[in-house]
Amino acid sequence: MTILLLGSGGREHAFAWKMIQSPLCDTLFVAPGNAGTAEIATNVNLNILDFEAIKTFSLDEKVTMVVVGPEDPLVHGIYDFFKNDDDLKHIPVIGPSKKGAQLEGSKEFAKEFLIKHNIPTAAYDSFTAETVEKGCEFLETLQPPYVLKADGLAAGKGVLIIHDLAEAKTELRNMLVHAKFGAASSKVVIEEFLDGIELSCFVLTDGKNYKILPTAKDYKRIGEGDTGLNTGGMGAVSPVPYVDAVLMEKIETRIVKPTIEGFQKDGIEYKGFVFIGLINVNNEPIVIEYNVRMGDPETEVVVPRMKTDLVELFQAVANEKLDEITLEIDPRSATTVMVVSGGYPEDFMKGMEISGLDKVIDSIVFHAGTRMNNGAVVSNGGRVLAVTSYGDDFQEAIKKSYQNIDKLHFDKMYFRKDIGFDLLS
Repeated sequence: MTILLLGSGGREHAFAWKMIQSPLCDTLFVAPGNAGTAEIATNVNLNILDFEAIKTFSLDEKVTMVVVGPEDPLVHGIYDFFKNDDDLKHIPVIGPSKKGAQLEGSKEFAKEFLIKHNIPTAAYDSFTAETVEKGCEFLETLQPPYVLKADGLAAGKGVLIIHDLAEAKTELRNMLVHAKFGAASSKVVIEEFLDGIELSCFVLTDGKNYKILPTAKDYKRIGEGDTGLNTGGMGAVSPVPYVDAVLMEKIETRIVKPTIEGFQKDGIEYKGFVFIGLINVNNEPIVIEYNVRMGDPETEVVVPRMKTDLVELFQAVANEKLDEITLEIDPRSATTVMVVSGGYPEDFMKGMEISGLDKVIDSIVFHAGTRMNNGAVVSNGGRVLAVTSYGDDFQEAIKKSYQNIDKLHFDKMYFRKDIGFDLLS
């Protein structure tokens, strides 16, 4: 098979790393890719939102499958673009339809879906600039802290959790009236705050059948002890140690099954990943949000634990035969630690030369924001590298990741030294 993988981050490098292990994968293109994918596949300079350019490339190179990493092309309808084009409809796209992608593209759509299908979630309401004062009144009916979510895509940063009522009202006005997150916050969902421990549940579905992938927990804040600004993710652990068979059974029966059945009831075509962000409140799982792709950096711990051929799984998704595949999971723990540019998630420098990659032993380095420059690997983003390791438990795995990070260097590099800190109690 000739496969085109869209994306350029650590998630895509992890996908590529796994897909090239498959005897079904003859040629792998990654668009646009990074310095890590360039070592194992062929990078292609394509804009992932330029569907016409993707069409031309797919036909020229006789692409037989497209795998979509990030959410943007899905929300913009790449699945439908291929399905409705006579020249492309024979090429399966791994990812949901545009309607399905609204689960991530619109917080309000997701909340309405959850309520409609009786899936446990926090109480909420949504507001626009015209109803901003009603939003302020709604805040007064809630107990602090207050959760404000930009309705549209805001690169994982459009959620504010605020403890002071006056500040929450000010930020609501900033989002709705002053476009704090641009068009993404033209509508804001205000949600009841839930107190518990967060985790991520990942599901691969062909629209009817599904496989639940390993659980993971990521760490969003830039600072240790989960302090400071939100980021795209500073590290992850899989499996989540406190998730036992009882909690998993609740997650499947109350959340996963009704979600997949909801796709069928609502006529939503969905052939891809469902990322369910959960919170465990007194051993009761409640949905915080949906994403319509794998998480990053969670992919860098979930995919390495999957022993089953990933391309075979994707083929089964395309052919609606996922029920015929047995999913095998490595029993070991996996952890990843993100190495980021100094200043991230605010202003940071690019183009810093990275050394020590050749000295890493017993860990996998997934490239997130890198590129090649005159034969050298240089930083090209806020999140630069994800260092993933296996261990009999997450403590052993995390120790290996930190030992190998000590061998890496680029100017002003930063990483959190406490990934997994909250799982020790």
